[in-house]
Amino acid sequence: MTYRHCLASRLLRAGITLTLLLMLGGCGEGDKKPAGGPLALEDFRGYTVYVNYWAEWCKPCREEIPELNTFQKKYSDTVRVVGVNFDRLTGETLAGQVSNLGIDFPTLDVDPRPALAVPVPIGLPETFVINPDGKLVSILRGPQTLEALEDALSLAQEGESPEQMP
Repeated sequence: MTYRHCLASRLLRAGITLTLLLMLGGCGEGDKKPAGGPLALEDFRGYTVYVNYWAEWCKPCREEIPELNTFQKKYSDTVRVVGVNFDRLTGETLAGQVSNLGIDFPTLDVDPRPALAVPVPIGLPETFVINPDGKLVSILRGPQTLEALEDALSLAQEGESPEQMP
């Protein structure tokens, strides 16, 4: 085998290995977005969706994030927790805050508030509970505990609205 053939063979193997690694890298649980574009509420039809509005400067938001992470993991078969950055950050700035705050759930690219005809919150955090059919069934205001999130889930599944709904 000539030097050129040997080099070409090594480059081909390296290229195939790199391609496989890149493909496998996109298959983990850490994916924050489905393939094919921006993440929107419609991507979660069929699940009970908790849309959490947060900001880095909001202390109650920071305290609530571990509860939301735990809730998402515990109910991952029927629930999706998604975030909306109140300050409308994007790109690396948003990714940095998500990482710094330890947010394990995806952040929506499109704020669903206008489509749901809900006014801007007067305080944070705020969480919308949307049933699998896409209907807003509850608005939870203030920081939520795992127990409060579970209570709202029970009510959403029963078709009732908690008292926090305006």
